[in-house]
Amino acid sequence: MEIIFVIAIFSLIMIVVGLFQRDVFYFNDILQIGLNNVTEARKVLRPFVGEIRGAQPSNLGGSAIEVAEEKNFIFYTDVDADGLKERIRYFIEGDKFKKGVIQPTGDPFVYKIDDERITNVVNNIKNNQTRFTYYGSNYDGTSTNQALSQPVSPSDIKLVRIDLTVDSNPGRAPSLMTITTQSTIRNLKDNYED
Repeated sequence: MEIIFVIAIFSLIMIVVGLFQRDVFYFNDILQIGLNNVTEARKVLRPFVGEIRGAQPSNLGGSAIEVAEEKNFIFYTDVDADGLKERIRYFIEGDKFKKGVIQPTGDPFVYKIDDERITNVVNNIKNNQTRFTYYGSNYDGTSTNQALSQPVSPSDIKLVRIDLTVDSNPGRAPSLMTITTQSTIRNLKDNYED
């Protein structure tokens, strides 16, 4: 009788330890997914902010911003400090947030669309919740209802905001994670104080 009682207690302890261990692994997996989502989003936000701040007219003399749509943003900036402004395109394709770069070539300079180098910047985004928003010089930083309405005139843009929503595993926790950042385009800023 005592042996059966010991075996029952030992079995109960093993079940509790097994359930505890399963929960530890499950919550560790959730934490790891959340950290991966943040890391993925930061990969785009750091360079994005710096590139936007340095936007300037292309080597052809055109506007610093070529296209300003909700899912597609094209502008010019010198990302590699070689004195030439690259054509940068951030865009959404399916569940991927991508970046395209075109170096100007030739004499006179041209930006050949066929030469665009496209890279996946962030995977597993929610297409319907990821977007660019644009603001003019009257934006006071407090309200999102001051956004410029589409279609946006590139000459009106002074600040660009991105809302990037990531879900690396739609069927599991953690739920969707939205990371937002915004950047003023220094070379287009016109609201300086005297």
